[in-house]
Amino acid sequence: MDFQNRVGSKPGAGGMMTSSESNVARRERLRKLALETIDIESDPYFMRNHLGSYECKLCLTLHNNEGSYLAHTQGKKHQTNLARRAALEAKDKDHTAPARATASAPKVKKNVVKIGRPGYKVTKVRDPRTRQFGLLVEVTYPEVTEETKPRHRFMSAYEQHVEVPNRQYQYLLFAAEPYETIAFKIQSREIDMRPGRFWTYWDKDTHKFTLQLFYRNQARQRQQDGSAYQQQHSQVNPLNPYILTGNEPPQQ
Repeated sequence: MDFQNRVGSKPGAGGMMTSSESNVARRERLRKLALETIDIESDPYFMRNHLGSYECKLCLTLHNNEGSYLAHTQGKKHQTNLARRAALEAKDKDHTAPARATASAPKVKKNVVKIGRPGYKVTKVRDPRTRQFGLLVEVTYPEVTEETKPRHRFMSAYEQHVEVPNRQYQYLLFAAEPYETIAFKIQSREIDMRPGRFWTYWDKDTHKFTLQLFYRNQARQRQQDGSAYQQQHSQVNPLNPYILTGNEPPQQ
């Protein structure tokens, strides 16, 4: 075909290309450039369908060969969709990152090497005035630091998994790092938590933790409850002021 007589062509130059020919040449250049710079197998949007053609999952376009797909990846449509997808992912990441960090934040667990059980002494006591029974527990922690203060708490028999639960008993626990936690099995009775009846003391000089408790005196408590109930519900009989009327205290 003679291209020398086309408008704008120079003699011997072969003539100017049409728009379609220019597009074909451009796609060929882009294909060669993409083959040199892009690994098509690692492209997440490249897909080979069952007909032997190639598809772009991002732009939903169909291509007859790999060269056509690679030329498409260098075009304006594919690059615009890539920018939109990157902006959308960055926006979603900014919204979900704080919640995800809060939900999946790992719990910090101290790795403390236990050095054994502390020394302890348990003494049974009884108040001579109220006739209440109690316990005096002394636990020694010679290796604790100055900032450490021993802790204690009462634990139900159903919270532990060492023995068969027995509702008649409860456990008194003592803990201080780096020592192992120790527990004392005591009667499951109501503890008198009034001031002076239950108290603890931590001696920083001797590193000794002391706890004293008293059980409530059930007989004395019933007597006090009955007296308070009688005083509250009794009243003077108007026909005979020397006789008090009212409900009797509950029998326990």
